[in-house]
Amino acid sequence: MSKLQGDPSLTSAGGVQTPTSLDPADWAQFREAAHRMLDDTIDHIANIRDNPVWRPMPGETRARFAQPLPTKPRDLGCVLDDVRAHIFPYATGNLHPLFMGWVHGAGTPIGMVAELVAAGLNMNCGGRDHVGIEVEKQIVRWMSEALGYPASSSGLFVTGSSMANFLAVTIAKTEALGASVRQSGLRNAEQQLVAYTSSEAHICIAQAMQLSGIGSANLRSIAVDALGRMRPDALCAAIDEDRALGLLPFLVVGTAGTVNTGAIDPLADIATVAGREKIWFHVDGAIGALGMLSSSMRELFSGIEQSASVALDFHKWGHVPYDAGFLLVRDSAAQKRAFAQPAAYLQRSDRGLAAGETWPCDLGPDLSRGFRALKTWMTMESLGTERMGNSIAHTCELARYLSDKIACDPRFEIKAPVALNIVCFGIRGADAEFTRNLVLDLHEQGVAVPSWTTVNGELAVRCAIVNHRTSKADIDTFVNILVDYLA
Repeated sequence: MSKLQGDPSLTSAGGVQTPTSLDPADWAQFREAAHRMLDDTIDHIANIRDNPVWRPMPGETRARFAQPLPTKPRDLGCVLDDVRAHIFPYATGNLHPLFMGWVHGAGTPIGMVAELVAAGLNMNCGGRDHVGIEVEKQIVRWMSEALGYPASSSGLFVTGSSMANFLAVTIAKTEALGASVRQSGLRNAEQQLVAYTSSEAHICIAQAMQLSGIGSANLRSIAVDALGRMRPDALCAAIDEDRALGLLPFLVVGTAGTVNTGAIDPLADIATVAGREKIWFHVDGAIGALGMLSSSMRELFSGIEQSASVALDFHKWGHVPYDAGFLLVRDSAAQKRAFAQPAAYLQRSDRGLAAGETWPCDLGPDLSRGFRALKTWMTMESLGTERMGNSIAHTCELARYLSDKIACDPRFEIKAPVALNIVCFGIRGADAEFTRNLVLDLHEQGVAVPSWTTVNGELAVRCAIVNHRTSKADIDTFVNILVDYLA
């Protein structure tokens, strides 16, 4: 027997010699190992309450991921054993019902299966005529319906709302200055562009201004009211002042759920101002926009349907596995004007795989894109938006429940109104160092993961209740943990 024939790594299951193939030599053995890993992953999710919320990595695990480049193959079973020993125990912790530190989705088993299918199909969803593009278009239509946008709207999956907000700034810039700005840049602009958002807006809005070349110095920070919402009167005054200086207001960004406290800007009022001033109205809905799936919460976001674009994250309240950010744009032609590129290798046809007039690569900067739409489609198809909306509303109920329990204990004080699912509170008489140590001690003990933030200049414990697994019993457990810590 030749060396080639005798080396199982060079032979396919059908006996065909394939010395360059990366497929397993023994499909049955691979299937067994893969099924076992799938079972282990399902067990990990099903038994998540039995594990610490988070645990620090030991030196052994850090050393395991500091090894040199592997040049030789290694048995898959050994690799998967490393996953069990060094990956499973030291994940972020956001699957656990007492993870409340940041606005992270908890995922679902449905989404996990979808990721497996998407990885197996390995489709590039940058363009061309295949089912991955149709699935993404389906999500665009669904979200247009959910958010009150016209059926002609366009949309795009991206990594997250930071990228979606950046794309929205880019579209607004192109609309304000004309498509020629894509070639000429900002140097030839007759007026300096200026944009507006609240003082509570996410830092990614300022970053988007930086990345777009406009500069964050040209982003006006608009004052908020006692509830943390942008003040329309302050917005109008800022626009008037900038126009008087000869500047060009081109964008206002409202927030549907601020990252610190969950406050929702008065979107309808902002829409009125933007319409009168003829500037692009974008909504950063990373945290809250999916609340529109709840019939009991929809009124909170009144005015979002009047916006020109919305950024949102399915991987937060939608619990689609990371990453699944999304941008919805009312004027599909505007989105295409900002990003479509003519190129010989992107030519279209009326038939074959090259068919289609508008591909996702015409609507954003990515040519190579994964099949993010599948996990979103499977989640929405399997669960239905009513069930998803009820889950979202329930986390808000739990936030109010936590706030009420905290408010009843004289050792604590609520630091901000609870608008959605975020609760910020302080410990009476405690300084900033004590508050930080409390949060970090809970992390390291593995019992709960809150975070901290600054509200009105004071450090506060912040609990963002996003997880669909969290129950009132978990909130009771968390309060008891706090009480024991202070004892």
